[in-house]
Amino acid sequence: MDYQPLAESAETADYQRSVLAEISREMVRIYKEQFGRGPTKAKTNFAEPDVIISTLEDSFTPAERKLAEMGEHQRLRDTRLYFQHATEDDFRSVIERVLGRKVRAFNSGTDTETDVSVEVFHLVPTAQVEATPHR
Repeated sequence: MDYQPLAESAETADYQRSVLAEISREMVRIYKEQFGRGPTKAKTNFAEPDVIISTLEDSFTPAERKLAEMGEHQRLRDTRLYFQHATEDDFRSVIERVLGRKVRAFNSGTDTETDVSVEVFHLVPTAQVEATPHR
């Protein structure tokens, strides 16, 4: 599937919104499975044709909120990052399944002051995929 993020018609725009909403739902599902609770807000967008950003808010568990209140922000960031990278394949597979494109890089971060996390997916450029000889 060759997905183009630029809307050229109402139908294409509807499809893009549907795909981005599906990615958001899947990110919430992964968070819920790995942390025991999912975020209350999630939004996914293309930052550019080959970059997807999912923003997830209000996902901390009560224990994580307590760590933040105690000022243990680095410990909280380290713990979150550890779990997110331990399940990196789950995050990547959602994007690859929904978009039909390979993820070439994955970045994850959390602002522990505001309980806002981002999952950033860098996709293999479509032109690069087309130029790669098939084996």
